Amino acid sequence: MSTLYDPTREELAEILVGEPKYRIDQLWSGLYTHFKRPADITTLPAALRLRLDAHLPESLIEVRRETSEDGDTVKFLWHLLEGNHPIETVLMYYEERATVCVSTQAGCAMACGFCATGQAGFNRHLSAGEIVEQVVRAAREAATKGRRIDNIVFMGMGEPLANEPNVWAAVERIHGDIGISARHLTISTVGIVPGIKALTKRPLPVNLAVSLHAARDSLRDELVPINSRYPLDMLIDTCKEYLIEKRRRVTFEWALIDRVNDTDRDAHELAELCFRLTPAAHVNLIPLNPTPGWPTTGSSPGRVAAFQKILRDLGVNATTRQNRGTEIAAACGQLAAGQPVVVKLDSSRTR
Repeated sequence: MSTLYDPTREELAEILVGEPKYRIDQLWSGLYTHFKRPADITTLPAALRLRLDAHLPESLIEVRRETSEDGDTVKFLWHLLEGNHPIETVLMYYEERATVCVSTQAGCAMACGFCATGQAGFNRHLSAGEIVEQVVRAAREAATKGRRIDNIVFMGMGEPLANEPNVWAAVERIHGDIGISARHLTISTVGIVPGIKALTKRPLPVNLAVSLHAARDSLRDELVPINSRYPLDMLIDTCKEYLIEKRRRVTFEWALIDRVNDTDRDAHELAELCFRLTPAAHVNLIPLNPTPGWPTTGSSPGRVAAFQKILRDLGVNATTRQNRGTEIAAACGQLAAGQPVVVKLDSSRTR
């Protein structure tokens, strides 16, 4: 069944055959500018609204939402209309704006052990419409707080570049119809080289963030299993091609894991990789968040600061991400589609 945000403008026009041509403008504006359901688009006649509601249902069924103690982070748990596969979306409020972290797959096949989604396994790709609808539903919620969505990060459940065609179709809709600029769209990947190459050929210069987590193949093979297929040399060369083509600095995401990838050696190896790109890659440090099934903990605040200082002293632009929503399992690596996240206190795991 086609759902509300799946059809293109041309496909919606076919659905509206027999209606005045201006109806497509009214419907499209209602969906993508005002974020309304067809039933609430009062410029459309009542009979047409009923027909659209019956033939184009929303794809996301809200199961529950959780809000952080400070009210700045909201996590939505949805079931998909087709298959009831659970996914999660995170809405983050800032002073005058809001960011949405969207999922691109139900589950994930990348099997990164420290990621709750990877521990859960893969169900299926999301359609472009299912991705776009996450933004729309979050925008509706943000509007109740007087905030507008101006930043989208493809960093939720799933590997975006394993679903690149649908992700790109969603990017074009979010950019062209919702009106969010490419500078405010970030696609994250664990390093799917063919996907980055495809992204390089796409017309919009979106931001690229690579979940690196290790700067030598032996360790990255363990932390990010896809590295055995696309090792670091191949990945960095592909990132270089993206940077040259898009003129957009690449970001390396680095989840700091106690006594695993937070040593001085790791920092120096990471700096060497950063400087293989010109301009050098930006590093976003993320203290590892607790997830089920991973027997270690994130680096201490002191170690995070020391790691960042080494990078900065070497000339790397390195920042530390502020963790938001950890108490509702909405932070990086914690999205588990409604499964509880259990804190593991055993920190005995070493290299």
